[in-house]
Amino acid sequence: MSDSHGHHHHGPGGHSHAPADFGRAFAIGTALNIAFVAIEGAAGLITGSVALLADAGHNLSDVLGLLIAWGGSELAKRPPSERFTYGLRGSSILAAIANGLVLMVAVGMITLEAIQRFADPPPIPGVTVMVVAGIGILINGATAMLFARGRKGDVNIRGAYLHMAADAAVSAGVVIAGALILFTGARWIDPLVSLVIVAVILWSTWGLLRESVAMALSAVPREIDPAKVRALLEGQQGVARVHDLHIWPMSTTEAALTVHLVMPGGHPGDEFLVRTQQALAHDHGIEHVTLQIEISEDIPCLLHDENCV
Repeated sequence: MSDSHGHHHHGPGGHSHAPADFGRAFAIGTALNIAFVAIEGAAGLITGSVALLADAGHNLSDVLGLLIAWGGSELAKRPPSERFTYGLRGSSILAAIANGLVLMVAVGMITLEAIQRFADPPPIPGVTVMVVAGIGILINGATAMLFARGRKGDVNIRGAYLHMAADAAVSAGVVIAGALILFTGARWIDPLVSLVIVAVILWSTWGLLRESVAMALSAVPREIDPAKVRALLEGQQGVARVHDLHIWPMSTTEAALTVHLVMPGGHPGDEFLVRTQQALAHDHGIEHVTLQIEISEDIPCLLHDENCV
């Protein structure tokens, strides 16, 4: 048997899944949202608006979320060590899970406060609510755009983007609530908007939390089709059988693969190994590849059973 490990980085013709540097975006987004939380929270306390307080609380959770995502992104850049042989790439996965949990806590707090306010909704100055929430649309929208380019390839960055985009939509809802209160005088609209905020948060968070938990459990990244990966390997010249195939996320942007290839014709040489690794990187974005070559089918491999890991 023979082992071959490959980790290739490709140019414009291939896929590159190295984490992009969003440090500047995180710094700007965090500063903007901290300032807005202070303004919106103060306005909510002065006016007694639960919608503003709810939105400020959600924005505060998003500041924490940005900091968590930022920390995970930075830790993922750490080089490998003797103990952490993959470096700290998995930190970005943990950050995505933490972001989802933070939002769930925010959902519970907003829901409780809104239900309590339904019993005795206080008077709300609609104009103030509309102005403050309008500022929120601008700040949250601008922050979301800072992460727009990275949202498709990195679940950690997508978490930051979804938080900010959802906040912009929620702030728009608060503006609408302020207008309705101004023209109708119906105070119950304010806590009702808070519950709508809860629905928006849940809708935008569930997919993120589900995908990040799957990554933490070493599930195949959703953009990779394991059947097509197996077909690519089985289609390589000289391969009689493929077994013990494992594909898992090293981080929110990088995937790894190990597999045993049965090749009765003999060891194919380094050219075959490099070509196969490059095909996996180009076609499926898997750049961290380990191939084990087995010459004889008569010698049983301990991991020939697909149920073994």
